[in-house]
Amino acid sequence: MSKNMSSNLVIAGRKFNSRLMIGTGKFSSNSIMADAIKASNSEIVTVALRRVDLDNPSDDILSYIDKESITLLPNTSGAIDHIEAVRLARLSRASGLEPWIKLEVTPNPYNLLPDPIETLKAAEILVKEGFIVLPYIQADPILARRLEEIGTATVMPLAAPIGTNKGVRATDELLMIIEQSSVPVVIDAGIGTPSHAGYAIELGADAVLVNTAIAVATDPIKMAEAFALAVEASTIGREAGLANRSDNAISSSPLTGFLKDI
Repeated sequence: MSKNMSSNLVIAGRKFNSRLMIGTGKFSSNSIMADAIKASNSEIVTVALRRVDLDNPSDDILSYIDKESITLLPNTSGAIDHIEAVRLARLSRASGLEPWIKLEVTPNPYNLLPDPIETLKAAEILVKEGFIVLPYIQADPILARRLEEIGTATVMPLAAPIGTNKGVRATDELLMIIEQSSVPVVIDAGIGTPSHAGYAIELGADAVLVNTAIAVATDPIKMAEAFALAVEASTIGREAGLANRSDNAISSSPLTGFLKDI
């Protein structure tokens, strides 16, 4: 059962109209990336710190992101342990960026699955240092609870391994995380189609983050718009009240009136 949905997504006290976050990797050009961001209506955009020259305020990729209307969410993609993740986060803040950080610790370059132990270690340090931490995790309800307890702003469980476009595979675990969480749950990684994103919202997720499915589409701008519409439609549907599922068929037109007498 999905949680009740308010009109706005709220993370660390900041309100957002869109429940679709977008990544900046894999686009064929920065101009296409910028147009896709605009078409997606996203207000939170994540960028890998390893792609940014933090010593250069006019770094090329950052110049294509409207930081007046968009919350930039630097991520620690590529970090193999908590030490490296914390170092990247500190460098980001020291460069003048807001202390929002998408925490990613992925030691295995072949499956890119997040390391739960190193993620928790890094989150504990960064929260104490005043960062707004959005941790990327496997769909692990116990880890999600621990992260919330130490003060992360969200939890970001994967739907399926990153870049696979397989959709929401860990449904049971994601439902457990959604039901127990009092911080926003952002389903991240593995979402490959607009319908996958809509399904994640209908499950009860507060938001979704999509990159590969948009960036590698034949028309990334049109695909970004499609994801925006899917998330919006599913949000409206959830607000309206989704019908309960049943294992038995239930007639939509009960046998009353003249049919009953035949």
